[in-house]
Amino acid sequence: MKCPVCGGECIRDAPEVIGSLPSLFSRCKRCTFRVLDKSVPLRGRYFATPCECGKRFIDEVFAHLYVIMVEEGIFSGNEPLRAVGSPLLHPGFFMSSPPFLPPDSLVLLSPLVTGSAAQRMVQEVPEVRGVVRSGDFVPGATDPSLAKPPRTYELLAGCDVRAGVFPTGAGPLVIYIQQSRMHIEVPRLENPKITSVERHLASHSPAWCVDACSGAGTLGLCAARHGIPGVILNDAWYAAAFWSATNLQVNRMFLRTGEVRMRSNLDTMQEHPVRQDPVLVAEATGEQSIRVYHGDFRQLWKVLPEEPVCAVLDLFEKSDTRRTGEAVREWKSRVPGEVFIP
Repeated sequence: MKCPVCGGECIRDAPEVIGSLPSLFSRCKRCTFRVLDKSVPLRGRYFATPCECGKRFIDEVFAHLYVIMVEEGIFSGNEPLRAVGSPLLHPGFFMSSPPFLPPDSLVLLSPLVTGSAAQRMVQEVPEVRGVVRSGDFVPGATDPSLAKPPRTYELLAGCDVRAGVFPTGAGPLVIYIQQSRMHIEVPRLENPKITSVERHLASHSPAWCVDACSGAGTLGLCAARHGIPGVILNDAWYAAAFWSATNLQVNRMFLRTGEVRMRSNLDTMQEHPVRQDPVLVAEATGEQSIRVYHGDFRQLWKVLPEEPVCAVLDLFEKSDTRRTGEAVREWKSRVPGEVFIP
């Protein structure tokens, strides 16, 4: 599948990604490494080059990035190594030991990086696939009322599309996102949200499951992976709805559907970043029926089946119990069935 950000071959079907995991970030017999203290400055301007197998220990990659930030005048050389930024692996999955990175496997998030430094990082550090200037906020449409305008990080160089592999009781899911447009989801050995969804599905065996604030689609596709006959994913933020649709396509071979029909693309959806009335962006039919919408979850009742559904409301700012309670009550007033917050 062609990447909508860089035009490359970044997006692969789930079985191919999953099949690559066992040795992807493992060292070869010739790989050497040193473990660096992330809480202190890098000593000297030294970094090891990749092994002949093409991989390099993550600490050496960060040493290389640190040197670039010193040479670009971002660092004085007194900053701790961890100040370089946050490493996001592609594909990300639960690992019990630090990785040895192959080329094109790291998206760097940093609030300090400049455009010129980002260009150098992508050109000179083979492991880096993209550099994103981050901020002290969560990107996307994070206000459930949609009153606050969405904010995004800035992709400075390369491509920030990356995948995460999320275990479920029915098998793994591969979930792609564009990191400058969406919040970080880190795969873990156990995911409380996925566990919550699976528990509710086992208790109720619904004919329809609705992931009303789907993000990249993890919880809705978990329901589909478990064989729920009808699944609807929806998000008001264009990037979330687009990547939910893309992830339906990526994981389609795990589902009992035919081909996924994409009814929109990223450029078209970006013209209306936040929608109120839901618009269908992708669907797949067969033994299962799966649809993806772009719209406000409070308007989703307009396109839902009349029969009861099991609805997942994975809202941001769930600590705001008043607002969360209002959202649940409004949903129940329009949609029959069960609704829960994972």
